[in-house]
Amino acid sequence: MVLLAELAFTAGDLAQTRFAVSPMWEVLTSVRLLRGGAAHPVHHRWVEQVRPRVRAAGLDRGVLAELTPPGPYRPDFLNPAPADPTPTLAVELAELVATPAARARADLDHLLHHQGARGPRLRALHADPAARLPRVAEEIGAYWELALAPYWARIRALLDADIFHRARQLAEHGAARLFDELHPSLSWENNALHLVRRQRTLYRPTAGSGLLLIPSAFVGPGVHTRVRPPEPPQLAYPARGVGTLWESRPTVRTDALAAVLGRSRTLLLAELDAPASTTDLAHRTGISPAGVSQHLTALRDAGLVSAHRAGRSVLYARTTTADALLAGR
Repeated sequence: MVLLAELAFTAGDLAQTRFAVSPMWEVLTSVRLLRGGAAHPVHHRWVEQVRPRVRAAGLDRGVLAELTPPGPYRPDFLNPAPADPTPTLAVELAELVATPAARARADLDHLLHHQGARGPRLRALHADPAARLPRVAEEIGAYWELALAPYWARIRALLDADIFHRARQLAEHGAARLFDELHPSLSWENNALHLVRRQRTLYRPTAGSGLLLIPSAFVGPGVHTRVRPPEPPQLAYPARGVGTLWESRPTVRTDALAAVLGRSRTLLLAELDAPASTTDLAHRTGISPAGVSQHLTALRDAGLVSAHRAGRSVLYARTTTADALLAGR
């Protein structure tokens, strides 16, 4: 049965409506995407690179996987409301770890209602949230370094571009146009946001004030909501342009750039269209591992690559500054 949720707005609610980029939303939605068996039409390139790393680290069998099962619900304490527009993962994990035990248990009980069973990790978490939540945060941090940190500059640029577009839309045309064009399942009418949803209702008497709009790369074709009064309700929606997220970046100025950086460093930047280790880059370019390491250190110091630990190795990723240089922008 299709349900129509209605979130009424007062002037105060509109005044408290804001955007935020949330690393935790990207963690949880990407974990669920990775666990899906079918090929993904948009994220298949990312899945092919990341899934083997996640499996090798055992993160597909840990507590994070148990907290994000298929289905409509995951514990609300995993998505604390961002207090500012761009919280870091560390800030969100600190909020997660500080979740009161009673609230964590209530969310886990709700998850049990949907799952019908609870594994040993979730039983231990339910028995002693204060002791186990730091371990959940550690596993999320490990997943982040493997699956998202090497790609975060690219993802963050997409999310920031979406917010810039929406903010301009709001300034030029008002809130009604913003909500009407945010997603096909959303519409604005009579001072209320209407959401066509299939499983859970959402309406103002059971939600907090205002609204937190969160663009996401991995949320999928629909919108997701999180309601935990007195925090503002959160609405995560697909960011504009997500279909181009993993397209290869053009490298039209390699000759000119090589004159400044040198051919070896320019070659390494061109090869980093996807994150790679020193060994991978040495194999692909013919540069010695020691030479690759030396060049990458110089490029990192210049802000052109970033380094992210992935188990025993380190993955290097091109920054948005390097993308702009290679594209001649």
